Amino acid sequence: MTLLLLEALGALILLVFIVWWTMFSGRKNGELPPEVQREKSGDDPAEPPKR
Repeated sequence: MTLLLLEALGALILLVFIVWWTMFSGRKNGELPPEVQREKSGDDPAEPPKR
C-alpha cells in the first residue's frame, strides 16, 4: 500500500512539474501586443480577406 501511495505521489509531482514548466517557459516578457502580432503575421484588419 505504501508503494502505491509513493508512486501516486511521484506521478502527481511529475504532473505539477510538467504544468509549471510549460506555463513559465514562454517569452521572457509575456505575449506580444496585438499590433506586433498582426505585423509579424502579415494580417491587416483594413484589408478584406483574400480568396
